[in-house]
Amino acid sequence: MPTVPVVRSLRRVVRPRASRPGVDLSHPARSPLGTSVVSCVAYDREGTRLMAECGIADALACVRKGGSSREGGGFVWIGLHEPTEAEFEGITELFGLHPLAVENALEPHQRPKAEWFGGDMMYAVFKTVTYVEHEKLTATSEVVDTGEIVVFTGADFVITVRHGRHGSLGPLREALETEPERLAQGPAAVLHAIADHVVDDYLLVADEVQTDIDALESDVFASETPSGGSSSGGLSGTGRIYQLKRELLELKRATLPLARPLELLSDRPNRLIDPEIRKYFRDVADHLARVTEQIASFEALLDSILQAHLAQVSTAQNEGMRKISAWVAIVAVPTMVCGIYGMNFDHMPELRSPLGYPLTLVVITATCVAMYRAFRRNGWL
Repeated sequence: MPTVPVVRSLRRVVRPRASRPGVDLSHPARSPLGTSVVSCVAYDREGTRLMAECGIADALACVRKGGSSREGGGFVWIGLHEPTEAEFEGITELFGLHPLAVENALEPHQRPKAEWFGGDMMYAVFKTVTYVEHEKLTATSEVVDTGEIVVFTGADFVITVRHGRHGSLGPLREALETEPERLAQGPAAVLHAIADHVVDDYLLVADEVQTDIDALESDVFASETPSGGSSSGGLSGTGRIYQLKRELLELKRATLPLARPLELLSDRPNRLIDPEIRKYFRDVADHLARVTEQIASFEALLDSILQAHLAQVSTAQNEGMRKISAWVAIVAVPTMVCGIYGMNFDHMPELRSPLGYPLTLVVITATCVAMYRAFRRNGWL
């Protein structure tokens, strides 16, 4: 079976992954609010950029000058990376964001959710995941790293707040700009693209985790020393299984709670999301269901591998105890004979016989050989 790095290299050839920088710096626009604003782009009703560089207030004024999005106008898309409360204060006032939603957006580690504040603003949270490359599992290695994307969606704006070292939306925005007809559908189209982007990453990570599980399964069943270290030189089989189970739980926490928000986005009528776009959210929900099913099968498979490995360890320990018991029984023969004739009684007839010593050695040897052959025949040695 090929090693894990070779398998991953083959997968990358078949399915290349887009380069995703840690921070989206592709757009030169910067806000005086601080460096957390990494992009600020205004789009017209046809889905093309209105200007090359703009501040947040200028972008919003330019969009609203052409009419609201409900009348066919454009929208502004602002991207932020881990902003502080002071940096976000001006955006809150400018767009009239709900204080509770802002408080949740500034605090990471939120559950995936979708909430409406009136009919003019929606707040959604998505957990992002990425696969952490590693040669082998160690006691401190990561398999899945999680982040967070918070999306504020209004009639003429989309504000994304990203937490974590990965999950940049720069490549996604560039891809959408090559399809202006999608951006022409308004902020709801951007929200769908972000949800689809996040769930696609779940699928990629699930495939990588499956590779780890396949390698672990082969290593556990091929190991000749199940009670000790694994043949790959990492953790013992049990330790590596628990390490994967912990990382799988992290992936499950990101994917499982997202089912309800996607259901709301696809089924709940509202003014911000066109009925045609809601159909696409159903497709994203189907992809998410596939991921959750994969995770459930991974958990069941890891449980089976763990039980099989523990059975291997128990069998190996039993074999070791049988070998020890067999050798103890063999050694007990000369020990018993030597103990009897070492008591130094005066009336022991064999002590005066010229053949006593060689006869005793022959009896001891013959008995030990017979016992050894019997134990070998029964599989104890």
